[in-house]
This record gives sequence, structure tokens and C-alpha cells, in this order.
Amino acid sequence: MRFLEHPPRHLFFTGKGGVGKTSIACATAVRLADAGRRVLLVSTDPASNVGQVFGVEIGNRITPIPAVPRLSALEIDPEAAARSYRERIVGPVRGVLPDSVVRGIEEQLSGACTTEIAAFDEFTGLLTDGELAQAFEHIVFDTAPTGHTIRLLQLPGAWTGFLDDSSSGASCLGPLAGLEKQRQQYRAAVDALAAPALTRLVLVARAQASTLREVARTHEELAAIGLERQFLVINGVLPAAAVEDDALAAAIARREAEALEHCPAVLRALPTDRIALMPFNLVGLAALRALLAPAAAASAGTSATAGSHAERTPEPLPALPGLSALVDEIAPGGHGLVMLMGKGGVGKTTLAAAIAVELAHRGHDVHLSTSDPAAHLDETLAGGLAHLAVSRIDPQAETERYRNDVLATQGKALDARALALLEEDLRSPCTEEIAVFQAFSRIIRDAGRKFVVMDTAPTGHTLLLLDATGAYHREVARKMDKNGTAHFTTPMLQLQDPARTKVLIVTLAETTPVLEAARLQTDLRRAGIEPWAWIINNSLAAATPHAPLLAHRAAAEGAQIAVVREHHARRVALVPLQAEEPVGVDRLRALAGHNR
Repeated sequence: MRFLEHPPRHLFFTGKGGVGKTSIACATAVRLADAGRRVLLVSTDPASNVGQVFGVEIGNRITPIPAVPRLSALEIDPEAAARSYRERIVGPVRGVLPDSVVRGIEEQLSGACTTEIAAFDEFTGLLTDGELAQAFEHIVFDTAPTGHTIRLLQLPGAWTGFLDDSSSGASCLGPLAGLEKQRQQYRAAVDALAAPALTRLVLVARAQASTLREVARTHEELAAIGLERQFLVINGVLPAAAVEDDALAAAIARREAEALEHCPAVLRALPTDRIALMPFNLVGLAALRALLAPAAAASAGTSATAGSHAERTPEPLPALPGLSALVDEIAPGGHGLVMLMGKGGVGKTTLAAAIAVELAHRGHDVHLSTSDPAAHLDETLAGGLAHLAVSRIDPQAETERYRNDVLATQGKALDARALALLEEDLRSPCTEEIAVFQAFSRIIRDAGRKFVVMDTAPTGHTLLLLDATGAYHREVARKMDKNGTAHFTTPMLQLQDPARTKVLIVTLAETTPVLEAARLQTDLRRAGIEPWAWIINNSLAAATPHAPLLAHRAAAEGAQIAVVREHHARRVALVPLQAEEPVGVDRLRALAGHNR
């Protein structure tokens, strides 16, 4: 593998959700540890599943992996990091300042912005900590899906510039007088990220046109901030020997070949590796070691294609409705909010587009939008449709809009000095979180008169958005209580009302996506939001393949489908893997009910 040749101290794995970043990052960490290196594996994904891969409880602390000498792991837990960060800020003034002032500081530090900053603070510390440099020869980063990671990697430079230019004496990081350590840490992080001798960025993709387009955009965005030395890994490529006489396998192989043939030009110049699709889920050490060992992987693929078809033929599936059944239940309401949530790479964008297209085809006014910075709905739709409006929450555009609105309102009556302080505060990277939340709130208000179908960002980023929604609700409720106002509506109340909002959790029939979806459901219920339905997407079992490798994978899905039906969801839809990529209005209609 080219990306493993002469590995530097830091290796970052990033890309669209569901492409296999975690598996490849874990396999790389195991490979380096097996070679005698001391390795720390770090997940910066708020919805990390590294612990599930190794079968070890990890969390927000450096934890040795017992089965792999010299390997330790850490999952940056945003909430735990935020609690620790708040205590560092508030602890020194507790008992010194009046209780009311301390409560005010705690409230100011209670939102999603502080959560992100705290996780980011831990991330930059890992890049610059001298003790860690002595303890570990390599740090392998399994990052969140693309949009979240780009923001994470941009933040060291953004905060360095903000702190260098700031003169107000305070920010949401805390009092600036005490931030010289952070200033130095962020500048050192910028230097470490940009140094090829210290850092290698590995872009992970699938052999899919949409994924390769996104990876090309990621390459250019990261190169623009100085991360120019990049490698490309194309994961899960169906081996030619696995196609045999199977129409589905042949269609997948043809689709992958076309995507690779038309790979964006900027990617062709990158050092590139291809990893074959495995016949097994990548959980456990044996699977991880096989992933990056060509001989072991080839052996695994050969055994799966040679003799396991008979013993791994999928059991008959229970009768489960398709996506059209959910649309049949949603449509009679005439309006409302439909939100699709789940792990990256499970197909939320496609399913959201399919539901929106079918509702619009039935004559309903529909607003299809996305809060995922990396989603491109226009590419999925590949055309327009009557009654359907499409939008995207663009963080940069929304931030500029928010800044202009604040300056035009709050800044209108300020003198020159106060206006300069306001402009400085609005240059803080935290402004983006507020702007995105306001855009989200503005869009979902449309659900009172039409259908709003929202494709959300991958799980961790969506939970941060919901955290901002909850913080705003608590602030409004506190003010309304003071004013004696009995009735008011906030975005959180809308999300909690099943008559106004239907949350659809999207997953795959695989162990890790189902576990993560169940964890998401628990988090939503904790926020008072009850999911309306689950969608099991891209099911091989439902597509009934005959090629042995695909049949082997399909057979493993039955247990996970049963777990969803019996333990997690009251309403389930099963969507088969499509022979042709579901792009364009006609194919989306077929997915969601056109052929009912």
C-alpha cells in the first residue's frame, strides 16, 4: 500500500461517510503496531465506533488495546471535552465571583459552539503535546465525515488569526488574557498539519461517481489551506472474479469501472491504492489484518467466491414494506417536516430526494434541503420537478448573511469603537454555528404550509445542531418565563411534536451502522424526540444476489434486520441495493413508489 510507505508521525483518514475510513484507520494502526511501532489511534468523529471495531470500551481517555501490543486508542467525546473545558474556565472563578455571574458564564458556555471548541482544543493538543510525542511514534486519526473534518482542519488557522487580531479581551474560548497557551498551540497545530514530514492526509473513497466528485472537492479545499501532500484510497472495489453470472454483480462492476474511468483529473495525480470488497464485516482483528494484506484479502475473497455460496445463501426475509409504504403514510398530512438522520454513507441524501420527488409527483408542495456541508442534492436529482424547491444550507453563505444582518441591526446605533468590537466578535469561527442553526430554523418553519424534507449531516454533526436547538429553546423558555408568556414555539418544540415532525433513521443491515443508529435513537429520545420509522437501505439480501461474494454478505444481513425489527423500530422499511445508481427523477420515483 502506497499510503503506508515511510509513514510520517500523523496520518489522517478522511472522506465521505460510509466509505470505510474507520476500518482503514484501525487496520493501519494495527499494521504499524504489529511492525513494532508505538501507535495511538484517535477518533475525532462525534459518533465514533472505533471501540465497536475492537470490542473494547474506549471513550475520552487513552486506552490500551489488550489484543494488540503497543496500540492505544482515544475517542474524543465532545460532551466530555466540553465539561472539562467549562470547568477549566469556570472553576477558578467559582466562589470568587457572585453565583449569578458564575451561572451566567456557565450558560454562555453551554451551547454547541463550546462543545465544538472543546473537541477542537483536544485535537490540537494531540498534534502538539510533547509527552505524547515521547509516548507514541505515530498518531492515526479516524476523522468525522468530510464536511465536519474540513471545518476541524480549518479551525487551527481560523482561531490563530482570530486570536492574533482580537483586542476585546474575551471570546467564547474564555478571557483572552489567559489564552496565550492556546494561541501558541493553535499556531503549532497549523505548522504540524502543513508539514509533509509530519502529516499525511489519506482521502478515502468508493468507486462511485458522487463519492469521487466529493473527494475531489475535499482535495482542493484542503490543498487551499496548505494540506497539499495527499494520498487516495479507493475502498470496497468489487473484484472481477466475484462477478460471475450475476446481473446485480455485473451492474455494480460496470458502474464502478465507469466511475473510475471518469475519475476527476485532480485525483489522478495522487498516489492511489485500491482495496477489494471483503466478504465479511470489518470487525475484529482478523478482519482488520486481512484488509491491508493482499494475500490474506485475496484468500478471503477466493474462499468466499469458491465454495461458500451454498452455506451462506440468505434465509428468506420477513415481509417488510418498501419506501413507498412510508410515503403513503406521510402524504395524507399535506405538510410537515420529514428529517432523515443516520451515520454517514447510509444513503440519507438519496432517500430524502426520493421521498421529496414522490411527494411532489403526488401534487404536494415540497422543499427539499440539506444541513450536510458535503451533500449535493442537485447531483442526486439531476433535473427539476414541478412543486419541488431545493436548497442547501451553505455554512459560508449563511455566515456572511448572519454577519450582515447583525451589523445592520445591532451595529446600527453603535459608535466606532463598539462597532469595531462587534465586527471582531463576528469574525470568531463560532459565528458559523449560530448562522447554520438560524438557517435550519428558518427552513423548518416552512413545514407549517408544505412538506419540508431535510437531509441531515452525519450523526455527530446533526447532534451538535440539535444541541444548539436545545440551547436556544432553553434560553427562549427562560425569557418567556420571566415575561410570564405561557405559549411560545421554538424549533425544538417542533421537532418534539410527532404531529409536525417525522424523524426517519436510516441504516444499513450491518453491525456497526445498526449499533450507531440505535445510539442515535437513544440520544434523540433523551432530547424528547421520538423517531417515527427506520429505513434499512441498500440491502443486498433484499436484492437477492447470486454471485457468491455478494451472497455471502447478503446472508449476514438477516441477523441485523431482525435486530432492527425486534428491538429498535416500530415501523421499518427495507430498500434493496439498486443495480443502477438512483440518480435522476425517474430512478428516484422508482425507489419511492412510482412502481407501486
